[in-house]
Amino acid sequence: MTSRRALPAIALAAAWSLATWAILVMLGPDWTRYLPASCQATRCFCELPRTGQLMLQPSNTISVIGYLLVGSWIMVSARSRTDTAFQGPGVVWYGFSAVVIGVGSALLHATLTLWGQFADVVGMYLLTGFSLTYAIARWRGLGTGQAALLYVALVAALVAILYIVPDARRYAFLVLLLTSILIEMAFARPRRPGVVTGWYLAGIAAKAVAFGIWILDNTGRVCAPESWLQGHAIWHLLGAAAIACSYAYYRSERRAG
Repeated sequence: MTSRRALPAIALAAAWSLATWAILVMLGPDWTRYLPASCQATRCFCELPRTGQLMLQPSNTISVIGYLLVGSWIMVSARSRTDTAFQGPGVVWYGFSAVVIGVGSALLHATLTLWGQFADVVGMYLLTGFSLTYAIARWRGLGTGQAALLYVALVAALVAILYIVPDARRYAFLVLLLTSILIEMAFARPRRPGVVTGWYLAGIAAKAVAFGIWILDNTGRVCAPESWLQGHAIWHLLGAAAIACSYAYYRSERRAG
């Protein structure tokens, strides 16, 4: 991130943070008034909820700043280059989707409510659905309009499944993620001139490490409930790093001609 774009990105991330804080202040701190997140039937990750506080899981909530910073950086850098195939509104939406992940995740971990859980998963569907659609579009040579329709239909179907069967959210996300990686590496990547595959592989590695930490945290195998050092918070930071790597990969593709 160059200094010319660092300050606008930080300022934008701060604005998203303040907006999220305002939502929590308006709706909380009595989160027992709302339906609980479905994870409360088992466990909502390792961090011990601070009952009665505005943020029930402060470490898991504050760590979403990684998503807000990366998403804001992507948004402000949308017009920074003219030699890349990945530019314009698509870049802005990709960055905004990362921001939605951050805001949604903050709402989940601060409130541990069902609506917070819904907001958390919607962001993941927006971003990963974009990656899958972008891979299919490059592979099959889809136009912008066709790709947009495919994306809207895909996200709408995923959100409908989330609403009807909330417990299927993680399985749907995993299938979506693995499918997008497979299509990107096998079919889309060969059609991206000049692309730096190393960035995409770095993103996959970050996701793999993050997922391993997520499992250890969620199952309680590595868990210090009252500590500020939480495995799920590390998952957030590595997830944001993976998004940055994927963005660098997309931006490395040269424009045709």
